[in-house]
Amino acid sequence: MDNRVYYGEYSLAYWIELILKKNIELPEYQRNFVWEETSFKTLIESWKNKQFIPPITIGSYKSDDGNKNLIIDGQQRLTSILLAYLDRFPKREAATGAVEILANDNDDASDDDEEENENMLEWTFREFLAKGKNKTEILLKCSSEHYKVLNLNLDEEFFQKNYLGFSYLVPANSDTSTQQKFFSTVFRNINIQGKSLYVLESRASLYFLNSGLKAWFNPDFCKEISSSIVDKSVKSRMDFVRYVSLLSQYKHTQKINVVAYRYARKMEGFYEKYIYSVVNDEDSDLFGKFTDIYIDKNYSERMTRLNEYIDQLKFRNYYSSIIDMDIYFFGLIYFVLFEKNEIDLTRKENLLETLKSQIKQIKGDAKHTKTPSLLKYLRERITKSISIYHIYKQA
Repeated sequence: MDNRVYYGEYSLAYWIELILKKNIELPEYQRNFVWEETSFKTLIESWKNKQFIPPITIGSYKSDDGNKNLIIDGQQRLTSILLAYLDRFPKREAATGAVEILANDNDDASDDDEEENENMLEWTFREFLAKGKNKTEILLKCSSEHYKVLNLNLDEEFFQKNYLGFSYLVPANSDTSTQQKFFSTVFRNINIQGKSLYVLESRASLYFLNSGLKAWFNPDFCKEISSSIVDKSVKSRMDFVRYVSLLSQYKHTQKINVVAYRYARKMEGFYEKYIYSVVNDEDSDLFGKFTDIYIDKNYSERMTRLNEYIDQLKFRNYYSSIIDMDIYFFGLIYFVLFEKNEIDLTRKENLLETLKSQIKQIKGDAKHTKTPSLLKYLRERITKSISIYHIYKQA
């Protein structure tokens, strides 16, 4: 049986009902609500003026918990419908936090990144659904401090007599891995021509149906570890996929000179290959097989141990450069997660001094400091960090 696609349209009132009853839901990877109030109001005017509005794409996903209808494309439009119905718009204070970009090898952020981050809030319509099941319950918990009253003056007829189309995708195969690939491809292809995805969202679309791997690709502690970029007001969080992908290749090959070979200008492609290899448990030429290290993908014990070392070494920190962060973390992650060793904390002070000394030495090389993204410098940091932690691992 082939993949199937069904088409139709629902009234705005019915879309609201589907959202409130949670009959359609956002995958975790879906981007936050990025529209400003002007874009939102333009959409509402488009309905009033009977203009064309692109349809929503919903995907049917079968899991052990039953069938789910995932919003593959159209979150901004659906959120706007709900905001119009509630007559509220989130203020910046309504967001749980600003969206974080990832620390990169260049210690910088592009102008586009800065502009995007300025207007981006960590907010989705899930915030409304957590407040109640209907309009009355939700509005009771929408404080004026966090939500602005819009005064749109839309009556019930507006929601009942305006429509929004949809395409409903049903994969031919109910196998989790097959559905994962299908929906990831659809989502990413749709967004090639739409608003650019943030890196975390783009990567998460590769593994969102494998919830057990979320803590491997994006552990919580990364939110508390950041590195400097040009605009000091923008937070650049630790990119854990970067660390584990590079170290996976080193672990598999034991050759530092092949790490990220031929990926110097396309590192995101390297990270995606790694994510796919873990999700599908491939015996990858680049990275080996994830379950050769973690049987049944059970990594939680070692990740907990890494988290403990980060606390004990007081590494939940802001680092002035990606150089600092790499020296502190490459070796620690390698020995704790990949070699499953313990670190000798009785010599903690000596370890910290050795790490600081190595960072100072590297920063004495002006070329390295100016262009830390060059593979030869990245490999140097990996090698030196691993060498240091090798001395301080327990026998």
